[in-house]
Amino acid sequence: MGRIGAWIKAFRLRTLPLSFSSVILGSFLAYSNGFFEPSILIFALLTTLFLQVLSNLANDYGDTIHGVDNHQRVGPKRSVQSGEITLSQMKWGIVIFTLLSLFSGIWLIIKGTKGLNISSGIILLAIGLVAIAAAIKYTIGKKPYGYIGLGDFAVFVFFGLTGVIGTYFLHSHQITVAEFLPAIAVGLLSTGVLNLNNLRDRENDRASGKITMVVKLGAYKSKIYHALLIGFALLAALVYTFINYHDAGQLIYLISFPLIIRSVVVVFKNDDPAKLDPELKRLALATLFFAITFGAGLNL
Repeated sequence: MGRIGAWIKAFRLRTLPLSFSSVILGSFLAYSNGFFEPSILIFALLTTLFLQVLSNLANDYGDTIHGVDNHQRVGPKRSVQSGEITLSQMKWGIVIFTLLSLFSGIWLIIKGTKGLNISSGIILLAIGLVAIAAAIKYTIGKKPYGYIGLGDFAVFVFFGLTGVIGTYFLHSHQITVAEFLPAIAVGLLSTGVLNLNNLRDRENDRASGKITMVVKLGAYKSKIYHALLIGFALLAALVYTFINYHDAGQLIYLISFPLIIRSVVVVFKNDDPAKLDPELKRLALATLFFAITFGAGLNL
C-alpha cells in the first residue's frame, strides 16, 4: 500500500458518520428553533473530523505501544501494527491533527460566541482542550482511561452531550433542558457502537490487560448492556417527541428504528466475535440516519 493509502487507512474514515451525527442533530435542533449559521455547521463538522482522526491515530499508536494490536486481534489490522506507518511517523500525525483540531476549534468558538461575553469563549475553549486530551489519552499514556473501562462514559459525553448541546449552543447562544434528550439518544447509540467494538475484541483485550466495560461485565451481561443502551436511546427520542409534539411529520425518524434495533438482535445471536465487525459500520450509519431523520422531522 502506498504512503497516502496507509494514512487514509489509519484515518479510519468509516468512523466519521458516527462523529458527524451529533453536529448534524445539534444543527437541526437549532434550526427548528429559529437559529442557524451555516459557517457554524461547516466548522463544527471540520473540527469534529479533525478530532475523530486524531482519536483514531492516537488509538493506533497507543494500542501498539501497549501490545493490544497483535496477531490475535480480531478487527482490521492497524497501520502501525502492519508496519505501513512507523511509530515516529504516527507521532507526527498525532501532533499535526492536534494542531488542526485546536486551530479549527478556536475558529469555531470565535464564530460561535460572537456577541457573547468572553467567559463563554473561555468555557468552550476549556471543553475543546479536554476533548483533544480525551482523544489522545484514550489509549496513550501510563494509565489510559480506555484501559480501565471509562471509554463508554467518554463516548457518551463527547459524542452525545457535548456534540449535540455544544453545537446547539454555538448556533443559538442558549441551552434548554429539552435538547438533552436527543443528545442522550445519540450519546447512547454512539456508546453502543463502542460496545460492539469491545465485544468483537473482548478476548484479545482481556489477554492484553485492556479492561473495557465488556471485559468487566463479561460477554452475556455486555449483550444485556447493549440492549439497554439501544433501548434507552430510542426511549429518549420518543420522550422528546412526546413533550415537543407538533405533527406527524416528526415521526419520520421511526424508520431508523429497525436498523438500530437490528444490532441488538445480531448481538444476542452472535457466538463469533469476528462477525460483529460489520455491525460497527451498520450501527454507525444507522445512528447518522437517525440524526438526519430526527432533525429533518422537526423542520418539515
